Formats: sequence, C-alpha cells, structure tokens
Amino acid sequence: MDDFVTAWDELPLGSFDGLFQGRRYGVTRTERDGGRQSWLWAEELGGSDHISANFYRLKSGPLLKPCEMPAAKVIAFVLNIEPILLREP
Repeated sequence: MDDFVTAWDELPLGSFDGLFQGRRYGVTRTERDGGRQSWLWAEELGGSDHISANFYRLKSGPLLKPCEMPAAKVIAFVLNIEPILLREP
C-alpha cells in the first residue's frame, strides 16, 4: 500500500492527460479536508474505459474505495499512469 499512496500523491491535482497501457486518458484528481479525502476520475479518450475511486486517510490507515470496479484496476492505473500534459483550468 505504501507504493500506491506514494503514486497517488504524485499524481497532479486538477485535470491532466496521461498514458496507461498505451491508451490516453483524461484524468482529474481532487482533494478535500486537507488531503484526507481524495477523488480520482479517469476516462479513456476515444474509448470506453474509465477509472473512479475515493481515497481516504483515516487514523487507522489509508482506505481505497473504488467506484464499481475492482481495487486492483485502480491500483494498477495509479501505479502506472504516465502524466503527459497538464490542462489549463
């Protein structure tokens, strides 16, 4: 889980494009409550895949809550996405 948390934290806040498994995704990551709650949404550009998850930093430790998909899919995405372009707001 440490590698996942580090990779999550290294993703840019806001919207950016990235490459995952040879496909381009539009990604948005937001934080609330001083970083204790984060949300990730990624959509394959020109395709039908998406990634969606909430991430919480609890006193008991980090908690990943994927949205209607296996945690392994979100973890693989976060560990392997390559940001390629920051978007202007």
